[in-house]
Amino acid sequence: MRIAIDIRRIGEFGVGTYTRNAIRTLARLDHENEYFLIGIPGKFPGTEGLPANFKLLPAQPNEFSIGSYIELHQLLKRFRVDLLHVPHLFWKPQGIPCPYVVTVHDLLDHMYRVNSHSSVKRNLHFQFTKRVLHHAARIFAVSNFSKKDTERLFHVPPDKIEVIYNAIDERFLHGHATAAEREFIAERYQVNCPFLLYAGRISPHKNLVRIIEAFAALKTELAKEGLYEDLKLIVIGDEVSKHPDLRRAVIKGRVTNDVRFLGFVPIEVLRIFYDQAKIFVFPSLYEGFGLPPLEAMAHSTPVVTSNTSSIPEVVGNAAIMVNPENVFDIMKALHRVLLDQSVRDKLKARGLEQVKKFSWEASVRRMLEVYREVAQAR
Repeated sequence: MRIAIDIRRIGEFGVGTYTRNAIRTLARLDHENEYFLIGIPGKFPGTEGLPANFKLLPAQPNEFSIGSYIELHQLLKRFRVDLLHVPHLFWKPQGIPCPYVVTVHDLLDHMYRVNSHSSVKRNLHFQFTKRVLHHAARIFAVSNFSKKDTERLFHVPPDKIEVIYNAIDERFLHGHATAAEREFIAERYQVNCPFLLYAGRISPHKNLVRIIEAFAALKTELAKEGLYEDLKLIVIGDEVSKHPDLRRAVIKGRVTNDVRFLGFVPIEVLRIFYDQAKIFVFPSLYEGFGLPPLEAMAHSTPVVTSNTSSIPEVVGNAAIMVNPENVFDIMKALHRVLLDQSVRDKLKARGLEQVKKFSWEASVRRMLEVYREVAQAR
């Protein structure tokens, strides 16, 4: 087969992680089929050292321009591509002259509609997305939750949607942090006290304001008990300056000196923070899959997370789940996990077992089977 993969979003959060890991695993497992990676010139992170059956095809960065539409059509024709995999949901016409599969990570854009968009634009977005899904040869959903949302919102036949789970990046499986690594974050980031950790995107559905409110309530409760006076909350993610509500929550909760926003850190550093955190807190309101809880579990870190969307499917019985809209519920769970060693030990053991249920090798092997099915059907 001659398979093209659109990797123009390989540098993004979420989609980029999925794309990089899928490609690396395909390169390890498949030396027979030809792969054409369509990406932005000079921006091919994670594609170094690929075998000879993988070729990089530079393409225009603006995937929605008229020029890009024509260019994609020409590339697929020129290299006689049998199948295109777009590893993210798109909606604007792409000009795809061969069968394609598309990955649905979540339907956030349609669940939480942006108020600044007109109703006409929202309706066009919805209808074009529906068209993309119905014209796809097959759809990969990263969880049963995302599959059911896709069926319900867009009336896609269930047998057209294949659930193929995400898995964590293999760099989170390199064992516990060394003494030198712990010293590194103490010196570089001035983190040398016990802390709770949030890592992920900074956006409203991630529920950061309630995390801060729950942390402030927890600090008050611990002060009454004379415990963990120096406990901090570390927030790792993208740019926080665009979210003034977070700063307001910190000031209102009187935890200005106890909440640290570190911005983006590379995976090699993030794994040290996962390893050192007392608890990983992730009460997100909506997730198509939700990788961070599994990343924390891989480091034996207890997790407090949501009882909504895909998260129960992902964490199983290996985390404490809470109502993400109830600050008191979040605080109680944090208090319990912080102080009850038997709960901590149980979550650590269960977490390590839960991580083993998700494998990039197993997921990519199923992708390959679907590729063959689609190509043969053609």
